[in-house]
Amino acid sequence: MARQRDNKGGSSGEKSGKQKTSKQQQHSAGENADSTKSSSTTTTSTTSSTAASESVINKSSKGKHPKKATFEEPSSKFVLNKWKTLAGSLCMAVAAYFCYQGYLETRVNTPFDNQKMVTRAGLDDPERYWGSYRPLNYFGMKTRDPHSLVMGLMWYTPSNLGHGGKGIRHWCDMGDNLDKYGWTHHDGRSFGVQEIHDLPFELKTSFVKYPSGKQFGGDWTARISVKNTTRAWDKSISLIWYVALDERTNGHIKYVSDDKSPEPGVYGETLGLGEFQLRFHPVKGRILHKSYLSTLAPSLSKLKETVFSHFRAFTDKKGHRYIGLPGEMISHNGQAPADPNFIAIQITAEVDFTLDITYQSTSGFSVGETIPKPPTGREYTESLQSHLNAFDKRFEDTFHLKAKGFSNDEIKFAKYALSNMLGGIGYFYGSSKVQSVYTTNPVPYWKSALYTAVPSRSFFPRGFLWDEGFHGLLISSWDIDIELDIISHWFDLLNIEGWIPREQILGVEALAKVPDEFVIQRNTNANPPTFLLTLKKILKHHKQELSQKSRLDTLERIYPRLQAWFAWYNTTQRGDIPGTYQWRGRDANTERELNPKTLTSGLDDFPRSSHPTSKERHVDIRCWMAFAASVMAELSTILGKDDHKYYETAGFLKDNEVLNKQHLSPYTETYADWGLHSDSVVLKRPQLTQKNLQRNHHQQMEMVRVTLKQPDYKFVDSTFGYVNLFPFLLEILDHDSPYLGKLLKDIRDPQKLWTPYGLRSLSKSSPLYLKRNTEHDPPYWRGPIWININYLAVKALRYYGMIEGPYAALAREIYAELRENLIHNIFREFQRTGYLWEQYDDTTGQGKGCYPFTGWSSLVVLIMSEQY
Repeated sequence: MARQRDNKGGSSGEKSGKQKTSKQQQHSAGENADSTKSSSTTTTSTTSSTAASESVINKSSKGKHPKKATFEEPSSKFVLNKWKTLAGSLCMAVAAYFCYQGYLETRVNTPFDNQKMVTRAGLDDPERYWGSYRPLNYFGMKTRDPHSLVMGLMWYTPSNLGHGGKGIRHWCDMGDNLDKYGWTHHDGRSFGVQEIHDLPFELKTSFVKYPSGKQFGGDWTARISVKNTTRAWDKSISLIWYVALDERTNGHIKYVSDDKSPEPGVYGETLGLGEFQLRFHPVKGRILHKSYLSTLAPSLSKLKETVFSHFRAFTDKKGHRYIGLPGEMISHNGQAPADPNFIAIQITAEVDFTLDITYQSTSGFSVGETIPKPPTGREYTESLQSHLNAFDKRFEDTFHLKAKGFSNDEIKFAKYALSNMLGGIGYFYGSSKVQSVYTTNPVPYWKSALYTAVPSRSFFPRGFLWDEGFHGLLISSWDIDIELDIISHWFDLLNIEGWIPREQILGVEALAKVPDEFVIQRNTNANPPTFLLTLKKILKHHKQELSQKSRLDTLERIYPRLQAWFAWYNTTQRGDIPGTYQWRGRDANTERELNPKTLTSGLDDFPRSSHPTSKERHVDIRCWMAFAASVMAELSTILGKDDHKYYETAGFLKDNEVLNKQHLSPYTETYADWGLHSDSVVLKRPQLTQKNLQRNHHQQMEMVRVTLKQPDYKFVDSTFGYVNLFPFLLEILDHDSPYLGKLLKDIRDPQKLWTPYGLRSLSKSSPLYLKRNTEHDPPYWRGPIWININYLAVKALRYYGMIEGPYAALAREIYAELRENLIHNIFREFQRTGYLWEQYDDTTGQGKGCYPFTGWSSLVVLIMSEQY
């Protein structure tokens, strides 16, 4: 997804392969100025020395006949001074050069020099201090504190426990093969409800927050309920709830238990939380065995391994055997024992079973003052139901799906999609690894926090730049303040150059999911500026909400950063001809790829020119820049800034005559890239020889790229797909352009992009349709249906259908049919599989790629509600 993701892909492998193809792979002027300055200094110094010598000569010879000897000494001094001056100037120039080089090296990890975007962090916003900000985990809680204490759930059944901890559920993992999981309700702030189907069990997790704590973000109750849906398999389950400190959390935790009390717990104190206690309250069912572990875990990324390595077999008084945890396991080594950083409480119980867990802040209360307890049991059930009722009403008031005639099951599905977008919001802290052309090795970015949604909890549980702009379209419809906060966190990652790293891998848990070769981010590489899609929607639909001073202040603060961001694109990605642009980061020397990927475009393996050069031009980034300029112009006008240059740039880039000259193929009358291209490129296995057999130890050699016909510069017009639609997708085309009419007909052609399930990414007639890019990498953007681009398509169809002209009726007709196809297929696949998917098969409509993919596939909610 540009992921070359792992995977919302940078060069030399950024967004990780699935984890193979990062998303698919993972799935100079300054010197001239200094030189001129040094030259000027040298000239001035030389002139001054000459003038001084002449003055001495004239004074010495006044009134006398000059003698030859009189001229010899000053002449030698003049030559000596000249060489000293030249040597000094050279030293100064060398020093200046190295100083400037050092300055260039530091630019990549120097923050943008302006006021910070995030002004309310941590306990400044107590309502959102606690949350389910650990999207990688099936269920976990943490705070919006850079060094938060974390809590989470693991579970397993003894009969399903395997080698190395296999069978323990902890991190969302496609390899667990769960039948279904995800948030059914989540408001992004105060509560959430999740269902997890892990046959034969159905788990339901929920939490509700209570702002009763005086100064540390309040209290909360979490509930874990388990029932057996088959009555035929295991009758018991082991639940593990843990509390862990990361390596920088300033505080301590301690397990407490009273044999007379059924409520074991954890007491602790941290800088961010003050004093607190965590208690366990069985509500329903019979506990078979209780145990705990208090120890030192090597890392937050090794918690499951730590639990598994400490498992022991226990036998109760009746002879029943159980797997459990051994208690205190802190090595003394002859010294005072260290404080534990990890406490896990295991409860093995018969199902049906319900457990309430309460977190209570005990700081800020005076001696003798009653500390309110978070509700449990029936009181919690009533509290949760109240939140559910409020959510349902707000959902209908926001999206009007019942009023539009959708069924209860379809509305339930839409609530799932929204809730998983909100429940997938995480809070991360750490630093990226970045590299520029001026740094020999990768260098660390500054440490920072990131509050962001994620594309997929199982496969991409971290922030991706171009994905997040699409996420914001839905989030802003539900809660504009959450979205403005997300945007603020992202733009605090802007460096002095105006660049934002496209993939954010912050913290040990995030790093544990990404191979090392995909971690480094390069500052030459862009990603589509999709945050401007969100900003455009906010300016269009939320003007009344923006009138509040705090929100206007956010726009004021972000404006200089947006200017720098736009300028970075407009300088680093521009082409040789005014108005042309190209995505940087393509590998012109690849020997493995059929068509060198363009991860930075977000459309990873979509076919471009076969032989990348600095002269190629890409139509999609040109349209992104036209769109970006128009949004910057609109924002400048609203804020009372100088908007002239943005209107001028937008006018030039939206000029259809210029666009047609640079990107319209005269042969196919389609918009296309231009570059050094040949369709006669294939993958072939090298011929076997004795030499390469020995070199490869008699293993089969990997297929390599072979060019059968030399390329030439031309339009890449044998390919037709998403890239070719961008003048339409971003509404750059004039509504009465004849090429809009042709494009609409091409969209509706089943031999090109049209399917009963949505628009496929690459035409069936294109040479690389469904072709592998290497022998290992399946086609990614070469046929499958992607929901983010289909969202842009229905949005554009709605736009052109509302402007009276020669193609308005056709646009309205296609809009209605495409919208219906998308909604029907995504909903059908959700009912069939229990998930939203990364992409959908263009032949069968079935979900493909990773799941659950409740990032931009959740835009189906906006398509249903017709909010564009």
